Order: sequence, then C-alpha cells, then structure tokens
Amino acid sequence: MAEQHVVVVGGGFGGIETVRSLAGAPVRITIIDQRNHHLFQPLLYQVATAMLATSEIAWPIRHLFRNRPEVETLLATVRGVDSKKREVLLHDGHLVPYDTLVLATGATHAYFGHDEWEKFAPGLKNLEDATTIRRRMLVAFERAERETDPARRQAFLTFVIIGGGPTGVELAGAIAELAHVTLVKEFRNIDPHLTKVVLIEAAPRILLAFSEDLSAYAQKALERLGVEVRTGAPVTECADGYVVFGKEKLATATVLWAAGVKASPAAQWLNAPADRAGRVEVEPDLTVPDHPEIFVIGDTAAVLAPDGSPVPGIAPAAKQQGSYVATVIKARLAGRPEPGPFRYKHTGSLATIGKRAAVIDFGWIKLRGWLAWWIWCVAHIFFLIGTRNRIAVGLSWLWIYVTGHRSARLITQGQAREETSMISAPRPEKRRRH
Repeated sequence: MAEQHVVVVGGGFGGIETVRSLAGAPVRITIIDQRNHHLFQPLLYQVATAMLATSEIAWPIRHLFRNRPEVETLLATVRGVDSKKREVLLHDGHLVPYDTLVLATGATHAYFGHDEWEKFAPGLKNLEDATTIRRRMLVAFERAERETDPARRQAFLTFVIIGGGPTGVELAGAIAELAHVTLVKEFRNIDPHLTKVVLIEAAPRILLAFSEDLSAYAQKALERLGVEVRTGAPVTECADGYVVFGKEKLATATVLWAAGVKASPAAQWLNAPADRAGRVEVEPDLTVPDHPEIFVIGDTAAVLAPDGSPVPGIAPAAKQQGSYVATVIKARLAGRPEPGPFRYKHTGSLATIGKRAAVIDFGWIKLRGWLAWWIWCVAHIFFLIGTRNRIAVGLSWLWIYVTGHRSARLITQGQAREETSMISAPRPEKRRRH
C-alpha cells in the first residue's frame, strides 16, 4: 500500500495539533502556511500593548517538527483547492497533491459590511497586527507630547476599542495600565493619567460568553482601571480621527477592532455550504459533505456542540478537533472503525483584566479577582511551547507585576512616518484680503 500523503493547511492550534497527533502513523505530512511560525494567539494582545516581545509567543514551524522527518513544511499562500484532482493550488502556481486534506486556515477580521473601516481600526490576528497596534499606540503618546492644542492632545490620548469580548476587555485593561502606571514619569508635557480608554460593545453587556455576574465584575474591574465601558451602543461610523456610536461622536487618534471575525475563503475553495460567517458546515466527523478525504477544523469550521450550541472559536476547541481528526485518519489507515462524531468538551472560559484581576467560568465553578488571575497566568504559561518561553514569559509578568514597567516599548516599522490613522494636522486658515 502506497504511503498516504496528508496535507495540512494552516499552522495554528488546529493544524499543529493534527500534525503532532499523527506522530507514528504511516503517513507523509506536508504543512503549508503563509507564515513561518506558529503563534500563541491568546497572548497576542500583550505584544500589542508592549508587555511581551514577539519571540516569546511565536515559534518557527520547522523548529517544532525538526525531529519528524516525515513532516515537510512549506512557506506558501494557498489560493484554492481542486477537490476532483485532489490538489492544493498555491499562489506561485505550484500544485501540492494530497490523499487527505486538513484545512485549518483560521479567520480574519469582520467589519460587518464596512471593510473601509479596517484602515482606521486595525484588528488583532497576527504578529504584524500586534506590532502595528503597538506602534500606533506609542506614536500617539509621542504626538500628544508635542501637541499644544488641548483638544487635539486629548484626542491623541484617547484610545477606543470596539468589541467587548475577551480580546477587547484584555486590550482595554492593558492599555489603561500602560498609561496610568508604566508611562506616568516618562513624559514632560502630558499627564498620562489623562489618557482615556473607551471600550464600546453593541450588546447589553461585555463578555457575553460568561455569566452575567462575571460580566458585571469584569466591567467594574475595568472601570477601576479607568476604562469607560459603553454598552448597547453599536458603532455607526469609523473614520480618520473619530468614531460615532449611539448618538456620540468621539475624537480619537487610535481605534482598535475586536468586534468580529470571518472565516478564511475555504468554503469558496471547496464550493461547500457555509454559515453567515463563511465557516464550512462540516459533517459530524468534521469532513466536508461528499468529501470524506477533506477535513475542516478550527475557526474555518462551523461545528455544533452536543447541546446544539456552536463550538467557540478558541484554542482548546481547535486543538480538540486536530486531535480528533488525527484519530480518524489513523483509524482509517489501520482499517479500524472510526470514532464516533466529534464531541467538544468545554474546559472553561478565561479573560484577564489588567495585572491583578481575571474572570474564569468553568461552568461548575466561577472564579474572579486575584486568584482567577493567577490561575489564568499558570494556564497560559503551561500551554506555551518550550521551557525557555515559559520562563521568559513568567519573568516578564513577574517584573511587570512588581514594577509596572514594560520592556517591549519600542517603536519600529516606519517610526519616522506619520501614521495614517492619526488625526491630520490642522490646516492654517487663509487670510482674508481687506
């Protein structure tokens, strides 16, 4: 029997777990990703807010599988799939044949029909997004330092986060602490205490995936940090220098998007049924209808939990799906009966608010405050890859906790350019001739 070729598209949690779980199986594996690294996305906001360096939450994919000779890594961008010929089509024109295909291509930002907002309100999905946000945020403080007009100075010191899910909550808390703790003695013409952080959520409350009491606690914890939480007010306009939500127009130089996501174009590649977010509607075994050789997992797939609710797009869910797919593939190769339908086991929801508070919802128990924050830290350190990264992140957090100082506050990537998201300089008025 010829050796099976398994192609995995996507080096996120689902794709990496699939490859890991196939260790020892009689297969040849090709993993394709448009970036050369696996990213620990739950801590991406800490890179964006200058708490961690990029190298502390990302690892080269080749390095992860350096001891797996059956695994080949390709740095490439996929533009389609020919399911009849069983080939993956790459942007450079190359074709990668497969026997079994696993699509774990993730998701990107969704602006609810207003894609023109993206240049004013960047989202947070990859390292490039994180460093862009960090640069815009730090440049805003630098420009406020030089601004003499009080209104414009306050606009530079106003940061708006759209979306009250875990990412939005964590961003808001981290920016507030950066301004009110880390930067207080570093400027001479501005008072960082005057920084205004506004979290906007269209729903009646933040953290909808959590219970109401934990949501209420999180809002109070944010407000103690100085964050203004505005709920029940969808954003209706986002432009250069301001946002409009409800009936309020707010001048701001920095807007961050954490409100929604849409799946990769995998459904279009396969001409497969998809939900409103573009996720492929898969069979109970995570395969594409009429294509048992194609699996779709993670944020790319619309999967239902045993109770009929949608499986959340979080790392534990993607990892469970990756492990399940590997089990199915190995069962097929061994001629054994395949496992039953995929069953998602929810391990809990976590969100941190600043450096001393968090909320955790395990279903059977709910935690908040300082204890929840320590559990959040331990859980995230545990799931990091490699002892070096665990130690580095742990020491960084300990240093920030004790001193409040952040060492990753470097402005890079075009630091001399004026950011396009910043408020334009006022034009001088033309003098009238008398």
